[in-house]
Amino acid sequence: MPYNRAKAVAYAHRWAFGRNPAYGDFSKMGGDCTNFISQCIHAGGAAMNYTPNTGWYYNSLNSRAPAWTGVEFLYRFLLNNRGKGPYATKASAGEMHPGDVVQLSFDGGNRFGHSLFVVKTGDPPKNSNILIATHTFDSDNRRLDSWEDVVYRYLHIMGTR
Repeated sequence: MPYNRAKAVAYAHRWAFGRNPAYGDFSKMGGDCTNFISQCIHAGGAAMNYTPNTGWYYNSLNSRAPAWTGVEFLYRFLLNNRGKGPYATKASAGEMHPGDVVQLSFDGGNRFGHSLFVVKTGDPPKNSNILIATHTFDSDNRRLDSWEDVVYRYLHIMGTR
């Protein structure tokens, strides 16, 4: 099944400054950014993967996969998923498309702690013309290069199974 980037981006715009009541809000539990990114990807048609421990799913606050809400867990899931759900590859800024994911490290690349959802790119895409939506510090159409002193990690969603 193809990944519907337009639907994923429309969802990102709809909920960038709000919270979909169908999902928990993790703002006071370490941050809501990756929960929001997972919702966007799911809205783009990606099926949930109910593999215990290593899957990607959300049923409730108490029934969810670490990859649904955790930055590193989502990264590992997207790169390693061979089963149901979304899958991605490492990419560069120039390979970003609306519907892709960027993660930020605030400590020089040792630990990545924030996930962003790409909603628009220039031609060619670069940090100064990639626009993102995110939660925790809620933003929509924010320039990627507005974060200073960070290391970027780019994930291109290849599709969904």
